[in-house]
Amino acid sequence: MPKVLLGMSGGVDSATAAFVLQRDGHEVVGATLRFHDLPSFEEDCARAQAVCGQLGIEHHIVDVRDAFASSVQAAFADAYGRGLTPNPCTRCNATVKFPALINAADRFGCGQIATGHYATVCHGPAVDGRLPYRLQRAADPAKDQSYMLYGLSQDILARTLFPLADLHKAQVRKMAEEAGLAAADTAESQDICFIEGDDYAAWLEDEAGLVPQAGDIVSASDGSVLGRHQGLHRYTIGQRKGIPLGGGTGEPLYVVAKDVEGNRLLVAGEAATFVDGCQVADLRWTSIEAPTTTRHVTVKLRYRQEAVPAQLVPQEGDRLLVAFEEPQRAVAAGQAAVFYDGDLVLGGGTITDRSR
Repeated sequence: MPKVLLGMSGGVDSATAAFVLQRDGHEVVGATLRFHDLPSFEEDCARAQAVCGQLGIEHHIVDVRDAFASSVQAAFADAYGRGLTPNPCTRCNATVKFPALINAADRFGCGQIATGHYATVCHGPAVDGRLPYRLQRAADPAKDQSYMLYGLSQDILARTLFPLADLHKAQVRKMAEEAGLAAADTAESQDICFIEGDDYAAWLEDEAGLVPQAGDIVSASDGSVLGRHQGLHRYTIGQRKGIPLGGGTGEPLYVVAKDVEGNRLLVAGEAATFVDGCQVADLRWTSIEAPTTTRHVTVKLRYRQEAVPAQLVPQEGDRLLVAFEEPQRAVAAGQAAVFYDGDLVLGGGTITDRSR
């Protein structure tokens, strides 16, 4: 079997992935990617090293801080400054994490890479518009991470293993506990790895230098000023709580848009949070050739959302209109829209605008 380089985060998933690979006869090399200088890295790395010591696996630390800062953190800050709601994980996987693992695998003589992600890679003939390597959902629907991986290229998928593809999280924890792995009792990782406590607004202001600019909170229906916001980056599409509004607004109001040029936060009743579709650009076709005609799919608009039925309508300039069968709530520009055919990940892209 090919020698495998395993990305080890210090959590139970990558630890169990190491155990499974070794059990199945692979020679495994562990690699922990250093994305940032937060204290949590030292703790995570120590757990990864402990697991490697238990299993007799070689371990390396791979420094990717410069690439992560320029490709992920800078893009994250820039997107928020433009009124968007970015997803740093999808960008990191495609531009930093998996390319870095491939490069490290080449340095350490490994033919394949692996991670503890819950997803599946399949290989088959390139027929009916399908590409040779295909990304699919994992067996555990509650933990499936295929949404976060849609940007992986065919070259990367061809060398990637997901040892946890057929396992549920409860099985993974039990396996780690029975094997006595050092990371068996680690908690679930936070949403944004480089922001402690997930306070993204504080990070944008304190670390990225985004200066809060107060502005008007405006009714989207009649343009009346209802209050003052303390920086557009502090609010998300669909948000209801925490909006500093004056009294007497009547119905509950939600964030429905950000007017960056006018520095205005637009709010309206809940009905206005629903839209019939969205525009998607920066397309990546994971498992199929780019469609040239309208195609029925299901689409996920956020990681923890169920996929919903929609039609993909190709537009000029490598863009798509995604038309939902039923209106969807809180569709945010900057987030990823990922397209599925059953369990198969067709591709995805970045939401650029909502359409009513």
